Amino acid sequence: MTTAAKPAKRPGVIHFSSGPCAKRPGWSLQNLDKAFLARSHRAKEGKARLKLAIDKTKALLGLPAGYVCGIVPASDTGAFEMAMWTMLGARGVDALAWESFGKGWVTDTTKQLKIKDLRVLEAEYGRLPDLGTVDFERDVLFTWNGTTSGVRVPNGDWIATRRGGLTFADATSAVFAQPIDWPKVDVATFSWQKVLGGEAAHGMLVLSPRAIERLETYTPPWPLPKVFRLTKGGKFMKEVFEGETINTPSMLCVEDYLDTLRWAESVGGLPALYARANANARVLFDWVEKTPWLENLAVDPATRSNTSVCLKIVDPAVSRLPGEAQRAFVKKMEAMLEKEGAALDIAGHRDAPPSLRIWCGSTVEAADLAALTPWLDWAFAEAKADLAKAA
Repeated sequence: MTTAAKPAKRPGVIHFSSGPCAKRPGWSLQNLDKAFLARSHRAKEGKARLKLAIDKTKALLGLPAGYVCGIVPASDTGAFEMAMWTMLGARGVDALAWESFGKGWVTDTTKQLKIKDLRVLEAEYGRLPDLGTVDFERDVLFTWNGTTSGVRVPNGDWIATRRGGLTFADATSAVFAQPIDWPKVDVATFSWQKVLGGEAAHGMLVLSPRAIERLETYTPPWPLPKVFRLTKGGKFMKEVFEGETINTPSMLCVEDYLDTLRWAESVGGLPALYARANANARVLFDWVEKTPWLENLAVDPATRSNTSVCLKIVDPAVSRLPGEAQRAFVKKMEAMLEKEGAALDIAGHRDAPPSLRIWCGSTVEAADLAALTPWLDWAFAEAKADLAKAA
């Protein structure tokens, strides 16, 4: 027996996954008909397309003079691990972890690189570590936006301007949606499939002049795979940051990324992308304020993500269940919404507490989020009624 009436309107686009994320409004495969296919990416035209993607990225992000940006293998993960493997070990390391990906970098630092002089500054899901305890004479690893917890750093004010170590920011769900204080960042990584909804497997690596200096003056004690090497004969391989990729990229994915960069330029550039993401998140935040059955997983409003919005169910009928039962409840809601054609991929990350996770980046439309919220209420009521029947 149905316990609640189904909403009359469905979102126009039901893609709310936090990665790969929604394609830009108006996207079509026909927009990629000029992709540079069946040719070598090392041909003159191929390198030009790759360099154009790099140059447009640098211009859109407003990178400072002297900063470089390159396309590297294996998505954001590959880019961040490339940075760790080539630059860590010169100094002690402070690693910040408050969600799944930050904890992953801690694992790599301890178990793979075996950095002995390591401090781990950790916080539970929903909170940040004490940023005031970070020592910037050491290298610092952190996620600018914690995709699996919905918790971001509020700004770059906590980062020292004058510092001995390098700052490494995993910014894959923050760039193009949240202001990045670039002079405070020496290494930043992201992937195309996050905020701009591109396709997978390509990482972007941004380096400051200080990071380049580290590469040219420090040799790590461990072996480096070919796909991680950024120096040759002790000199920085600047060609990697001018379109000569280390391995073979997908030129179809490159064309898709260029298409979305052109869209971003057409809607007003970085300020417009920020405004879209903020407006999207505001739709959910306003709804949560008047909805008694759930809360934002991020405790402090100043640290709430405007891209990967994570919401925990606080209704006692669900919150008192064991963790796996709560997770099953969320998955049931997700399955109901998929069956109804109202939403896809809204369950929280497998490593996070049981929660909903809804992408609000700039490629999503606020009207679709507004249409989604009644469906979330409906799915919760249905799943809760089923839970009561089974009791």
